[in-house]
Amino acid sequence: MESLNAQEQRELTTRMEKKQMKEFMNMYSNLVQRCFDDCVNDFTTKSLHAREEGCVMRCVDKYMKGSERLGQRFQEQNASMMQSGQIPGR
Repeated sequence: MESLNAQEQRELTTRMEKKQMKEFMNMYSNLVQRCFDDCVNDFTTKSLHAREEGCVMRCVDKYMKGSERLGQRFQEQNASMMQSGQIPGR
C-alpha cells in the first residue's frame, strides 16, 4: 500500500470499507433469515412466544460462535501458510 499515492490509498480504503460493510450486511441478513426460519412458526400474535425467543437467542449465539471460530481457523491457516513460505491466493 506504500506504493500508492494518497488519493489511491483513500480510494482503496473506501473500497475496502464498502466491501466490509457489504459482507457484514450479508452475514447479518443470513443470520436473521436462518434464525427466523428455524425458530419462528406461530404467526397468530405479533410478539414472539418464550419458546421462539429462546430459540432465536440460541440460534444467534450458535451462529456467532461458529462465525468467530471460522475466522480464527482462517487466521491460523493464513499464519501457517505465511510461516511455511506459501503465499495465499497464488
